Amino acid sequence: MKKNIATLALTIAAAIHTPTIAQQSDVNTDFYKLQYAWHIINRFYVDSTDQHKMAEDAIKGILDELDPHSSYITAKELKSLNEPLEGAFEGIGIEFSIIKDTLHVVNTIADGPSEKVGLRSNDRIIKIDGKNVAGIGLMNSDVFKMLRGKKGSKVHLEVLRKQTPLTFTITRDKIPIYSVDASYMETDRIGYIKINRFGANTHTEFHNALKQLKTEGMKSLIVDLRGNGGGYLKAAFDIANELIPKDRMIVYTKDKTGTGIDFRSTGNGLFEDGQLVVLVDESSASASEILSGAIQDWDRGVIVGVRTFGKGLVQRPFSLPDGSEIRLTTAKYYTPSGRCIQKPYSHGNNDKYQEEILRRYYSGELVNSDSIKHIDSLMCKTLVYNRTVYGGGGIIPDVFVPVDTTKANPIHQQLLRNGTLHRFAISLYETGENEWKKYPDYATFDSNFAPTDSILDKLSEEAATDKITCTVGQLKEIPLLLTQLKALVAQRVYGTKYFYKKINPETDSYRKAIEILGDKKRYNNILHGNL
Repeated sequence: MKKNIATLALTIAAAIHTPTIAQQSDVNTDFYKLQYAWHIINRFYVDSTDQHKMAEDAIKGILDELDPHSSYITAKELKSLNEPLEGAFEGIGIEFSIIKDTLHVVNTIADGPSEKVGLRSNDRIIKIDGKNVAGIGLMNSDVFKMLRGKKGSKVHLEVLRKQTPLTFTITRDKIPIYSVDASYMETDRIGYIKINRFGANTHTEFHNALKQLKTEGMKSLIVDLRGNGGGYLKAAFDIANELIPKDRMIVYTKDKTGTGIDFRSTGNGLFEDGQLVVLVDESSASASEILSGAIQDWDRGVIVGVRTFGKGLVQRPFSLPDGSEIRLTTAKYYTPSGRCIQKPYSHGNNDKYQEEILRRYYSGELVNSDSIKHIDSLMCKTLVYNRTVYGGGGIIPDVFVPVDTTKANPIHQQLLRNGTLHRFAISLYETGENEWKKYPDYATFDSNFAPTDSILDKLSEEAATDKITCTVGQLKEIPLLLTQLKALVAQRVYGTKYFYKKINPETDSYRKAIEILGDKKRYNNILHGNL
């Protein structure tokens, strides 16, 4: 028996070309151990192995033990993950929705391939390249696969416009993805800009929006970063540069050797003075925290909302030979006052880290500001008015606005979770073509249109198809739902900015921002720490 074991050991060593003792001194013992295990498994495991999967699982396993933001991305996943940040994809240029198993065109993107050939909102696509797509259980992912493709390639569509069949041949092209959802004047002096992510084109979009609002008389600005999970650090710096005066540090980074890079404002911004409020919430992360942290540290504006996510780690992409990528945390970033706002995490315990946001709900933090500051042990001072600010767990707002739990209605939540309300709003828009002609502009629509009992009865019927029971009377008792339905219709009829124009005044943090910007003395008191 001992002889057999010795023979097996020699066989393994020969099979993987075991280095000599002298050679082993020149290599990393732990890395050699990993190689050794790999070869043993592949040569002697009883069943066949998928080496590609083994390699990917090993990489993921290693990265999972490091921190919550280091990750492995397969070649297949990489393109779709990068698209929102790169600012464009290649396709036919439509917004679509699947309503009752039918593919509907919601909008055509301005000057895109579909608009150029005459495809319109409300068209129903029934065939793509001769393949039936109606009534087959179509998924959004199926539509992406069939309609996206290389620039210059063609796709043939058969559609129904009302009851008239039409055919289109569309040449795919590069389609922009916008990261500024809305910009408009709330009053004759207060402007508003909503940023959904920080991508390659975000600064250009933001700059153009600023320029337009200034021509409309903007003196004060609300920048809305609620729900913005971040993106490119450079995009956050470029936007901060539009708002912060010359030669002030926006952010700096440090790697494990203490080496870092700092980013300083250049002094050529469009809105370096004038009152400024930044709206944040628990989903505002990474680049959103860089921007809001710089504005807070330089006492440039007032941060309003609840504590932000707390991501202060910087990832660098490393491409692998098969087109996959490792995004590795290589540095921490710091706000100008010296705060690293990364919240605590345990190595190899990513589930607990992700659940931290949920714990904020249960702890009462989102409704009570007194429960926040004990979390954040790092105290710093702002750089102009010497106010106390905190790090170690996100950006704590200057003005805390609690989440209004009284507006949480179970029926409303069900209609949102199931997509029923959004689906119904699209259907209402599509079937009310003549109705919307009564309202030549948004102001007329806003003053005169309201969901009637007849409309709410149809919503109740639509809800029943999703196994949600509600009556017209119950729906009428949910003011936020009625406003949201109206906002969703306005979005389809007049454009996305009108969704925000209608829904924003229903949110407490937005109303608080308007209130602060309407009282110059109060605005200045907040900046000086006199709350």
